[in-house]
Amino acid sequence: MDTSNPTVRLKNAWRSSHPWIFQKLVDKPAQKPKPGEIVDAFDVDGQFIGRGFYNGHSRIALRILENDPSVAVDAGWFARKIGEAVGLRRQVLKLDEVSDAWRVVHSEGDGLSGLVVDRYADLLVVEFFSAGMYRHREWIYAALREHFPGARIYSFADEHVQKQESFDYRPVYSEGGAPEPAIITEHGIRFRADPAGAHKTGFFADQRENREWFSRQVAGKTVLDLCCNTGGFAVYAAARGAAEVTGVDIDADVIEIAKGNAKLNGVRPKFVQADIFPWLRDAANRGDRYDAVILDPAKMTRDRDQVIPALKKYLDMNKLALGVVRPGGLFATFSCTGLVSEEQFLDMLRRAAFYAGRTVQVLKVAGAGPDHPFLANVAESRYLKAVFCRVLD
Repeated sequence: MDTSNPTVRLKNAWRSSHPWIFQKLVDKPAQKPKPGEIVDAFDVDGQFIGRGFYNGHSRIALRILENDPSVAVDAGWFARKIGEAVGLRRQVLKLDEVSDAWRVVHSEGDGLSGLVVDRYADLLVVEFFSAGMYRHREWIYAALREHFPGARIYSFADEHVQKQESFDYRPVYSEGGAPEPAIITEHGIRFRADPAGAHKTGFFADQRENREWFSRQVAGKTVLDLCCNTGGFAVYAAARGAAEVTGVDIDADVIEIAKGNAKLNGVRPKFVQADIFPWLRDAANRGDRYDAVILDPAKMTRDRDQVIPALKKYLDMNKLALGVVRPGGLFATFSCTGLVSEEQFLDMLRRAAFYAGRTVQVLKVAGAGPDHPFLANVAESRYLKAVFCRVLD
């Protein structure tokens, strides 16, 4: 066993395969490791549990990365794990055939707790969700460069993560300054991805399969894309031959990016800057109806105590959106709030349909694309819920 790492002990026996161990279960070590340092964890009886990151400042005290006591977590370990993640996307999922934008590493889903890497053509965007990944970033960059030679690398951590995990990090771009946006192609449709912009990347690869599936249903139809963000669904629908496409979002900046994405593809959806609540009420009062409606709002909450208010907001917006779907029309509704379960989301949809006086026939329940895998024992990596329905009457 590699004994060069500091050790931490649990207050009890450990019978779980989940990589997170919370602070209240861990004895305070006599010599406190630095946030994100690699440690060996033992249970109360001295049984080896695993090797991973320790953080005395975080609610998640331990993030277990390796269960084999004979395997060191070092630069070679990172190279292997990142190599496996890239291999899944390239050899198994064959994503290079459909897009040059995909998730390279999906945190716990790839056994790399606290690390997310997205690829946008020649630009890799590395996001740290744990002090451990931030601390070992040079190993991560070296492993990525092996698989993406010549790639530009932009790395950052959200402020709330830095606060929770107790580290300070300003965004860093491998070429210095701020990165130039990348133009990516997905199923033949082009988008601009700008990781240094105010809206993360302005492009979400997790909806790739959902955009493609939806766009294949809408040729010759009228389409409404609510909370359209940078126009993903709207641009797809227009490019696939929808008769008329309207995108609505409250944020004027994303509307401008959406117009740019439409221009890249030679299509002309109509984009409207508006709050969807009054906009939908006005549309319903006018008797406007659409053949296909998308509702894809931003994350509602990160706070467990706010799940019920979030569901109430989902209920209100889904009820209003259902009011403008033509009988027999398609309704696609999404939630990227990880704390809202699929069961809760479907129950919300049932209630929204009841209050809207509509009969909803669920055709397909989906989530993020397969480049966003989750482990069966770590449901936290599963965040996106996608429900495709027909509104029968």
